[in-house]
Amino acid sequence: MARPREFDRDTALQRAIEVFAAHGFEGTSTPMLLEAMKIGRQSLYDTFGDKRRLYLEALRRYSDDSTGATLSAMFASDAVLEGIERALLGFVDDAVSGAAPACLGIHAVTEFGTSEPDVRAVTDAVGHRTLLAFESRLRDGVERGELAADLDPAAAAQFLLATLSGLKVAARGGASRAVLHGIVGVALRALVPF
Repeated sequence: MARPREFDRDTALQRAIEVFAAHGFEGTSTPMLLEAMKIGRQSLYDTFGDKRRLYLEALRRYSDDSTGATLSAMFASDAVLEGIERALLGFVDDAVSGAAPACLGIHAVTEFGTSEPDVRAVTDAVGHRTLLAFESRLRDGVERGELAADLDPAAAAQFLLATLSGLKVAARGGASRAVLHGIVGVALRALVPF
């Protein structure tokens, strides 16, 4: 008869996310995970499978949560520019908070690029979902006259997606909240009519 689990799976997964975000897949050892997750080796394998499967589950969970928060902020306001600003500033707050000083999604992209299909499937899905949301909001903003009439929503959405990535990298490099807010301000000014 199997022993019941003596830990909370979601808490353990959140701790794994933090370790992978800070150290990447290759930089994270199984002993580091066990210590952070406060579980034994057998519990890790019984509950999550191997390190790779744990990493992919952690990446999916982190990506879903992070993207959900960004998109919720983006659509929280009827005013398009205000919604985009909320999304970007929320991303900044997350990037500089003690709770999420490193981004697992950015780490996955920089560590693996396009070399690992299972990792790329997760990062591509998140990027695509975010891109579509930005493009939808931008089209709406152009149609309503809130944004520059000659703005290309597809290109601007790519720009905003790159801005999100750049904000996380800059935060990881030690950029202050004020510096990151300045980047957001420049990005927003690029969208408004002259």
